[in-house]
Amino acid sequence: MRRFIRAALFAAALLAGSPALAEDAAVSIDNFTFSPAEITVAAGTKITWTNNDDIPHTVVDADDPKAWKSPPLDTGDAWARVFDKPGTYHYFCSLHSHMQGTVVVR
Repeated sequence: MRRFIRAALFAAALLAGSPALAEDAAVSIDNFTFSPAEITVAAGTKITWTNNDDIPHTVVDADDPKAWKSPPLDTGDAWARVFDKPGTYHYFCSLHSHMQGTVVVR
């Protein structure tokens, strides 16, 4: 019985010390803007961009466009990326470069 109690206490301690799972987050693309333009999330969060505009848009890493980029998103299309590492990530639409956004990962 003591071994069972010790094992249960050990498991509870491990679970209590484990980080909470990150929530998913969303960015809307509409009227040539990303909304919100800046979003702050926890590491491990999946952000989904959804194009609610009536023309195609993209989501591209502004610092290194080869690092990550979406395909062209038509109306109603969505694209997601998980942000695992803390930092500040700037992005833009490669079809309309005035469209810019920022992801802050803590």
